[in-house]
Amino acid sequence: MSDNLQQLDEWLTPLIDKLTPKERRVLARNVARDLRIANRERIKAQTNPDGTPYEPRTELRGRRGQVRRKAMFTKLRTAKHLRIKTSADEAAVQFTGRVAKIARVHHYGLRDRVEPGGPMHRYARRELVGITAADRNHIAESVLNHLTPPGA
Repeated sequence: MSDNLQQLDEWLTPLIDKLTPKERRVLARNVARDLRIANRERIKAQTNPDGTPYEPRTELRGRRGQVRRKAMFTKLRTAKHLRIKTSADEAAVQFTGRVAKIARVHHYGLRDRVEPGGPMHRYARRELVGITAADRNHIAESVLNHLTPPGA
């Protein structure tokens, strides 16, 4: 995926460099907002950026119930936690605050405590934030639409 991002970066950089800082900020905000929406929908569908479904929750100590059957990350995908950060030079979609640790543990499949003072558990890797091929195409279209003069 990084090769595709490198190619996209090489293609877009000369076009974006011709814009003023204010125009770049507006473009970055629009792209970041679109990426946040795409990632939110992907988290809602419980799929990784490559299209594979999230690994289901494991039952800890035989716990079963309604909470375990519900979709994961319902609160994490809200705009309150999944934030956009933009400037004239960059656009980022990231988790903020305490939920950033939870997101990092699940995104990379790390070990963490299930609850404070509770047992350690290795969580399955569930990529929460990423860029798909459709997202790359949408970014390219957004840049071209932004560069095209109105009425052209």
